[in-house]
Amino acid sequence: MTLAPETTDLKVQLRLCGDWFTVCDLGALLPGRGVAALLPDGRQAALFRDRTGTLYAVDNRDPFTGAAVLSRGLTGTHQGRPFVASPLLKQRFDLATGQCLDDETVRVAAYEVRAA
Repeated sequence: MTLAPETTDLKVQLRLCGDWFTVCDLGALLPGRGVAALLPDGRQAALFRDRTGTLYAVDNRDPFTGAAVLSRGLTGTHQGRPFVASPLLKQRFDLATGQCLDDETVRVAAYEVRAA
């Protein structure tokens, strides 16, 4: 199946320090695939869109390896919770909260995200 590119003027925005920061066009996010975005402070965010159109954003840095790779991870759900699995060591991170599903002492930053 081929996905047709979405035509929309909507932008994906993250809330950073109380303000909304425009990251990319909504059409750049394909369901089930991640996109990495450089933030103004030099960090990276991993953005995701699920098949229902819900948007998620978490820190792109894998806390177990230090590599900026979460945007390349596989997405899925576990007990109704959407997650991304790191492509390196396969730890799963809840896309809504950033909590690691495999080690409760670890989490990544989760960002408030919207299409506007």
